[in-house]
Amino acid sequence: MTDPQPSVAEPEYKDRTYRSTGGIAGGVLLLALGGWLGIDAMIRGEGRTPWLALAGLLLAVPLVVAFTLRPAVYANDDRLRIRNPFRTITLPWASVSGLRSGYSNEVFTQSGTKYQLWAIPVSLRGRKKAARRKSQGAAAGDPSVGGPGLRSSLRPGQPAPVRAASDQIMDDLRDLSEQRAGAESAQGEPKVRWGYEILAPAVAGAVLLAVLLAIG
Repeated sequence: MTDPQPSVAEPEYKDRTYRSTGGIAGGVLLLALGGWLGIDAMIRGEGRTPWLALAGLLLAVPLVVAFTLRPAVYANDDRLRIRNPFRTITLPWASVSGLRSGYSNEVFTQSGTKYQLWAIPVSLRGRKKAARRKSQGAAAGDPSVGGPGLRSSLRPGQPAPVRAASDQIMDDLRDLSEQRAGAESAQGEPKVRWGYEILAPAVAGAVLLAVLLAIG
């Protein structure tokens, strides 16, 4: 009879993924339009036109992907992983000193290094709508429209304070950071990896385009 295998506890939070739906939609539209124009020029163009179209696609497609489809933020019990246009940053929670929301959402490490969260853009329009709902709720005597510090004092089942979507995400990440920073599995140093799969074709396209323009 074999010994029972020890059970492995599931993490309290599996990977949460945050992406910009507006950025993804815009990226798909740009890729479709650029692909249609570029392929048409490659097929029907004369002289250097097909080569210029090829170089343009090699340069433009990776950049569009980098700034629209690629950005994502992944968070779990142990670390925050940020996939920005040209870099992927992995931050164990112990290495995070704070998260800040201003005109952009940013995370700071213990050493003071700042990284922007491209996948969680700030929506000033969303903040204005949230502020309007907050003022309307306050006028109606709704206690759930207080500041973020009120969340911990809410009764079970009581709705959270009115917040813009991106600000609420940042609040959740702050809570997770504070809760998990002291965990043994959340220790470690930040790691940064460059996105060569984006940089290489973009550089190749830029070089080809420069050569074609130089030789006239």
